[in-house]
Amino acid sequence: MSAREAVFIDSNILVYAHDADAGERHRKAKELIADCWNGQYEPAVSIQVLQEFHVNLVRKEVLVEESQKRTARYLQWTVVENSRSLLRKAFEIQLRWKYSFWDSGIIAAALRSGSKELWSEDLQDGQRIDSLLIRNPL
Repeated sequence: MSAREAVFIDSNILVYAHDADAGERHRKAKELIADCWNGQYEPAVSIQVLQEFHVNLVRKEVLVEESQKRTARYLQWTVVENSRSLLRKAFEIQLRWKYSFWDSGIIAAALRSGSKELWSEDLQDGQRIDSLLIRNPL
């Protein structure tokens, strides 16, 4: 196992890193993502995160081709694929922790990735789910 801290990154952090209009959130998210690219962290995302990222960039009027390029770049990181077992884990998390289905899918993927932390602005900062710490780094 790498000495670097394994982190799972939710789509909102990626969106802020690419949204210059997001002010301080943009600055901080861009810095965190740069730290991932520079090897300070061992980053992971899921197919769901990348889908949400792409959709949100297009909603922000980024050309589809440009959004596809930006999204595909993150395929270099650890990517958790959708699977039956991941869906079952999302159902379990939704029932036990009362998160929305979509948030439960993110948490399930973060757990599957082996990450120590899940970076998200949308989830409960400081909550621990099994071995995973949810943290709002913004």
